[in-house]
Amino acid sequence: MGKTVLFSPVGGTDPISINNMHDGSLLHICRYYNPDEVVMYMSKEIAAYDEEDNRYEEAIHRLCKKQKRAIIVKKIKKDKLENVQEFDFFYKEFSEILFSIRKKLDEDDRLLVNVSSGTPAMKSGLLVLVTLGEIDCSAIQVSTPVKGMNEHEHKGFDLETLWELDPDNENGENRCQEVICPTLSCMQKQEIIKRHLISYDYPAAVAVAETMPKRDTEQYINLLQLADARAALDNNRVGKLSNGNKETFFPIWSSGDRKLFEYALIVDLKRKRGEYADFVRSFTPLFVNILEQILKRECHFIVEDYVNKWGRWTIDRIPNDLKNHLDSEFDGAFKGGYVLSVHLVRIADFYMKDKELLDVLHQLRDMEENVRNDAAHQITSLSDDDLCSRTGLNSKQIMDRIQKIFPHTGAPVKKEYWDSYEEMNRKIIAVMDKTWTNQ
Repeated sequence: MGKTVLFSPVGGTDPISINNMHDGSLLHICRYYNPDEVVMYMSKEIAAYDEEDNRYEEAIHRLCKKQKRAIIVKKIKKDKLENVQEFDFFYKEFSEILFSIRKKLDEDDRLLVNVSSGTPAMKSGLLVLVTLGEIDCSAIQVSTPVKGMNEHEHKGFDLETLWELDPDNENGENRCQEVICPTLSCMQKQEIIKRHLISYDYPAAVAVAETMPKRDTEQYINLLQLADARAALDNNRVGKLSNGNKETFFPIWSSGDRKLFEYALIVDLKRKRGEYADFVRSFTPLFVNILEQILKRECHFIVEDYVNKWGRWTIDRIPNDLKNHLDSEFDGAFKGGYVLSVHLVRIADFYMKDKELLDVLHQLRDMEENVRNDAAHQITSLSDDDLCSRTGLNSKQIMDRIQKIFPHTGAPVKKEYWDSYEEMNRKIIAVMDKTWTNQ
């Protein structure tokens, strides 16, 4: 647990009000928040009272003695500061002071700001700084004991008497309240995060969230990180971040089916982002894996039985009738090599009876042949129109065909599962909105 530092302008009812004899805001915050250090900001008038009897520091020391602890007291005295109504001055002044204090604190230290003491310009300057969110601090407001406006009186101040008469010394009401509101900065960053989610840019969403105070993101940063890990197909991170809640985002969790389906969703994300060259490049491994699963389920042909440990065909394991078919399809001699989609489609031709399914497999294979090599081996841009003109299919039509053949892999995929990333984004945004609503 780090230390707590309180920054406080000193106002007319500090340290104890002559009119109602209750704690002023400065002393009341010290009483209930137990700061390790207090930095008091004093105008010319307040500094003169401090020189007269050291009332502010002395009141804090009396509280420390009562609570059996210690507080380091620091004073910023502005002996020439008379124009205490100028908002612009205090905004700049307090910004520099708070940045300087925060810079010296560790990450787990806490900076409190008293927004109930001082002149209206001082309070407004501090509240604007907190609202802008440029400084990691907490604003503390203290209500008056009379539930109305405090009256200021300094003449005849007697700390000894006021301390004895102060009802707050006898287990009085805690009148402190942390001002919890979304800062303008955090609101802006939250909207940026939402835009990143909608465009499926999860690393950017996480990067923005990590620039925000932890208290503002603690309800959803884990979800952003989980979405980022999911989109990166980082199963190790997914396992750690999901905390055993398998249904958080993933409609399919069984390892084999999930791996293939999640990769299919990533290919579709590239389409949705307009990354058409990457969409084409990522299509081949997806298509090969789908073909292998379809052959296994529909034709009882298990590719792994006919390849070596390097993923190359072992030709002498292939049944003679199939070998003859492949020889006829590949210029009289099937030469093997690495498993390719063109091989698997030809094997499907040999075994499969479902002509409608075969037709779709050939459409996808023709598309791959027409465009994939250029996308994989050349520095080139590719638009959806280019894709359509070269293959007869645009990216949406290609994914529609992938979705059509996917059930033949045996994976338990429902139609709505293909909107899984949109549903995930909606869940994260709902948590983000709920976080601010609760505040």
